[in-house]
Formats: sequence, C-alpha cells, structure tokens
Amino acid sequence: MYLNQLKDYLCKYENFDEEEIQVIYANCDVENYKDKQHLLEQEQVCEYNFFILKGLVRKYAIDDSGQEKVQGFGIENWWVTSLESFVEQKPSRQAIQCLEQTVVLRISFEDLEELYHNVPKLNSAFRKIYLNMLIAIQKRDELYMRTKRETRYQSLLDNIPQIFQRVPLYMIASYLDITPEYLSAIRKNQKLRS
Repeated sequence: MYLNQLKDYLCKYENFDEEEIQVIYANCDVENYKDKQHLLEQEQVCEYNFFILKGLVRKYAIDDSGQEKVQGFGIENWWVTSLESFVEQKPSRQAIQCLEQTVVLRISFEDLEELYHNVPKLNSAFRKIYLNMLIAIQKRDELYMRTKRETRYQSLLDNIPQIFQRVPLYMIASYLDITPEYLSAIRKNQKLRS
C-alpha cells in the first residue's frame, strides 16, 4: 500500500518504472509516530527527509523570548524536513511535531544522495519538488507582505481546507501571524457572510 502511494506521488514528477520505485522504497524506513511526538527537535541535526503517508505535522520554532511560532504544516503526500539542517547537517532552527498519529517514509541524506546516482530520475524529481516548495514559500511570503490578515486566512482555507478540522486554532493563528481572538473574529465574520 505505502509503496503504491509513493509511486503515485513520484510519478507526478517523472516516469519511474516498477524496479526504480522498488529501489527507492527499499532505501526508506516506514516509521510510526504518536500524537505530539517529534520527528525533529529544535537544535537537533535533521538526519531525514520525511514523506507523510498518513497524518499531520507542524513545523515550528521557539524564538529568543520563548514564544512558539508555527512556520508550516505537512499533510499526507507532502515531504517535510528542516532543509538547511538536512542538507548542511547542522543543528535545526525548527522542530517538527506530529499533531496526530502519523506514519512516514523517512530517508537519510546519505541514502538520498546515493539514490540520486543510482536512480537519476529521482534527482530530477526532487529538483522539481524542491522548486515547487520554494515557489510555495515565495508565494506565502508575498501574501503575508501584501495582504490583509483576512486574505491570509482565506488563502489557507482555499489551499488546505481540512487543516481547520485537524489543527488547533491557536496553532493556525500562530501560522497566520494573528492572535487566536482575531482568528475567531475572522471565522465568525465569514460565517455571517455565508
């Protein structure tokens, strides 16, 4: 089942044959994590890139004043990692925590690098995946700089509607860089307009 899920995902980026998918899958570990368990702690070196098979995670950081800031979420069929830490093998400035029971495929930096040589299509696929991630980050940054808070909320609702049933509102508020009270007011106004 998980092999087919990975295959369906990767074949959106390149035309992998069965043998290539088998080689990639064999280099990954299936890991189960409990609700609230961390895939990565802040200041820990990120050893893995995680493909979410089932579940939900959040990326967050604790700033110098001790405040927690949610930087993003990851849902099924998304890759999640602390990219700088993973690539440069230095302590992560972010933590990654499960928000529900989560099953991932994880691959180490060394195994991924080796696969890039053994299955060249994977290198091409990840280049496309990383470019898509960078574009999404750029769009998010532009959205946050140029738009009102209500627009940020609507964008999140349009792009990941299930997030509001799966994530506590205070975490969504942190991600949107607004207070939980303001988020409640936005949601109330949206309901009144409907």
